[in-house]
Amino acid sequence: MMNWKHLLSTRRYGKDEDPKVDLEIIRTNFQRDYDRLIFSSAFRRLQNKTQVFPLPGSVFVHNRLTHSLEVASISRSLGNIVARRIESEVEPDVRPLIGELGTIVSVAGLAHDLGNPPFGHSGESAISNFFENGGGQSLKSAMTEAEWADLTNFEGNANLLRLLTHQFKGRRPGGMSLTYACMAAMIKYPFASTERTRKGKYGFFQSEKDAFKSIVAETGLTCTDGSRGIYARSPLAYLMEAADDIAYMIMDIEDAYKLGILSFDETFDRLSSFFDGRNLEIFKTKLDSVKDVVTDSNELVAFLRAMSINHLTTRTSEVFLSNLGAIMDGKFEGSLVKNLPEKIETEYEESSNMSVRKIYNNRSVVKVEITGYNVLKTLVEEFLQATMEPNSNYSRKLLQLIPEQYKTETDSTYDKCRSTLDFISGMTDLYAMDLYKLIRGDNALVI
Repeated sequence: MMNWKHLLSTRRYGKDEDPKVDLEIIRTNFQRDYDRLIFSSAFRRLQNKTQVFPLPGSVFVHNRLTHSLEVASISRSLGNIVARRIESEVEPDVRPLIGELGTIVSVAGLAHDLGNPPFGHSGESAISNFFENGGGQSLKSAMTEAEWADLTNFEGNANLLRLLTHQFKGRRPGGMSLTYACMAAMIKYPFASTERTRKGKYGFFQSEKDAFKSIVAETGLTCTDGSRGIYARSPLAYLMEAADDIAYMIMDIEDAYKLGILSFDETFDRLSSFFDGRNLEIFKTKLDSVKDVVTDSNELVAFLRAMSINHLTTRTSEVFLSNLGAIMDGKFEGSLVKNLPEKIETEYEESSNMSVRKIYNNRSVVKVEITGYNVLKTLVEEFLQATMEPNSNYSRKLLQLIPEQYKTETDSTYDKCRSTLDFISGMTDLYAMDLYKLIRGDNALVI
């Protein structure tokens, strides 16, 4: 059984010394983690990475940065609710750390999308397909089965762990040197790419296998299948995942309304469908009082969004607390939102289906996905060929565009692929597009 004392380790990855736990200081160790992420260049780049809809024109919809901030906010609420409920049940020496649950989960929420490449899932697909079916196939013989599985199934979650822990060239050891507690809370899939058939996703690349083992050992995550290297999640990873699920669902609906994809009535029906019984009565009473003052439809939708998020956050925390024993034993199955009361789970599923029909298959979204796929496909082809065959004049020119931190001096084909993908996956959508145009000659100079 996992225990909170180990799960809430304040030690930092890549640091040998034990940190001083002083809750009277201005910032705790976990708050420092939050600040490190906020001020990082990787986090800033999220402002120019697509969430679902095209990057904003006249209507400001969500990008990866605003989504991450919202997930961090919901994560904090979930963590605080849980902390208040379990604080009296843990050992006295652990209680000060329990009070930091909100901060730890908010750090995980803030970081959860940092590993995503430009254009999100389309970018992941383009990278994976290059190795599975494209020019990258010729490299297979130079890698182990596990390394090849990493490349043919590029995974943003695994890339997050690399971004946080890898020592890039010219940088300090330990990467961002975040606390073990916060990093464990980010790992939704605690197993390697060779075990991805369980959920289609995985938590670490082979290059970060040792980092993963360090996190597991320090936080005491339960091993559920030793022969396959599968571990149970940190309990806090369930809270971060739930915050992401809630934010995705509710904010996509609000964005779809702002873009005219959903009518006000459709938006109202979806956002009010999560309430039932006494909660529905309270919801209607509050809505009626707001309608007496507010006539702006956008403001009413914002109110509906806030009420829905608050309601789903409360009910999700109840699921977590009622299943805490199984979660701590590593035996809990599924996500928290999939274990909500039947009425809410049904409506959540209906909202997911509606999102697929009307939002994710919307023409503007599909156009971004097609564009992103082709942009990433070209960049991977061009830069990986230059990395593998660096002596041609064209390759030397291309390699000059890669920052020094993303270069590797090893002879390992896998390491060369990883470093090239570090460069490409860290790009913003617009930078990737500009580089694509440059390579294609669309931005060619007129002499």
